[in-house]
Parts: sequence; structure tokens; C-alpha cells
Amino acid sequence: MAIDYGMKRTGIAVTDPLQIIATGLTAVDTKNIFDFLKDYLKTEEVEQFVVGYPIHLDSNESPMSLAVDKFIEDLQKNHPTIPVDREDERFTSKMAAQSLVQSGVRKKKRQNKKLLDEVSAVLILQGYLGHR
Repeated sequence: MAIDYGMKRTGIAVTDPLQIIATGLTAVDTKNIFDFLKDYLKTEEVEQFVVGYPIHLDSNESPMSLAVDKFIEDLQKNHPTIPVDREDERFTSKMAAQSLVQSGVRKKKRQNKKLLDEVSAVLILQGYLGHR
């Protein structure tokens, strides 16, 4: 499961059992992320969390990195049996917006920030699966 953590919304993507294809699952209000994960894990198995990690072009941490570090810490406390890995998320929001345009998604629907966060999570997971 990939998580694109944000201050307002958090995008979530999952992969198939063979870990070949990343698919957007949803985007939830960040304040509800741990409730969502708790409910999701009641019915679905998650082998690993992959959290998008915000870093600058020069590979230094961004101001958002501290918030993501805190989220990862809380994630590990809440789900200690599921390993957590970080994945560079540089450009994922821009790439997500571009992929929506290329997919023919209408402008009004592209303005839906939840969809953008979900697609960003898909890109994070695809990147992770691609270099594993």
C-alpha cells in the first residue's frame, strides 16, 4: 500500500497480489487516515506501507518531511507488524496532473484534489515497484 501523505488529504494506492500493477484506492481526509487504515486492515492484507517522502531537487529534506516523519512514526506505532518504506515523491503531483490530462479527464474532474492525491499515490507505488 502506498500513501501520499498530505496536510489535508492523503492519497492511497494498492497493488495486486503479484505486485505488478498499482491502482488508486482512494484519498481520505488526513485527520481520518488512521481510522481508514484500521477499517481497511480488518478485511485486506497489507504486506508493506510505502510512504511518499518529500525531498528537494538537491536531495535535502523539505519542510513537509518533518510532518511525514511524524506520520511514519505514528503509522509504525499503530501497525508495528507492517514494515514501512519511504519512496521519493519528487514531481508526483505534477506527473499526476499531467497523466490526468493525457488520460482525457475533463478539466472540472482534474480540479478534484482527491483524485490528484490518489493518482500521486499510484505514481509513488509504481516507482517503488519499478526499482524493487
